[in-house]
Amino acid sequence: MEFIILIAVVLFSISMHEYAHAKVADVLGDPTPRLAGRLTLNPLAHLDPIGFLMLVLIKIGWAKPVPINPYNFKNPSQGMMLVGLGGPVSNFILAWILAIIFKTVPINNYLWATVLQSAIFINLALMVFNLLPIPPLDGSRIYTQYLPVEWQYNLEKYGFFILIGIIMFPPTQEILFFVINFFYRLLLGG
Repeated sequence: MEFIILIAVVLFSISMHEYAHAKVADVLGDPTPRLAGRLTLNPLAHLDPIGFLMLVLIKIGWAKPVPINPYNFKNPSQGMMLVGLGGPVSNFILAWILAIIFKTVPINNYLWATVLQSAIFINLALMVFNLLPIPPLDGSRIYTQYLPVEWQYNLEKYGFFILIGIIMFPPTQEILFFVINFFYRLLLGG
């Protein structure tokens, strides 16, 4: 039961993340996500079948990227940065709201308390991981525009392999978990 609820939490959190990208793009003048049916919280619109399968099997998955046309923004560079920030910021806001609920609403059921804590952690993990400045993650839209073009090209070319290395390399795992746990303790006050 707990696993099914956590999968639902992950699907909602990922949908919120992708919806935020689409909404920011739409607000900034790019109708591409809306026209592609991505301006929705419906998980089916954002679900990547292989990404979901990987999430279930190895606990690392992904959603379909939201299509964006930066040439619809008044300032394409700034627009892409704001769109990139939309997803991680939405996950932080969701974690913050869940933390407020956890701290203020009496929850006498162990399952629901565990699910709520896990949902907070999952959203913070999505935020931190997506802020890494490596394509195709959101951080690449935020930070890499300030890098030399050659670095941007190499990051784009080798980003997937760098991500696998970060995920598999214990010291980088520890750094990521340290940052996630920092925000988790910050929100829950412990």
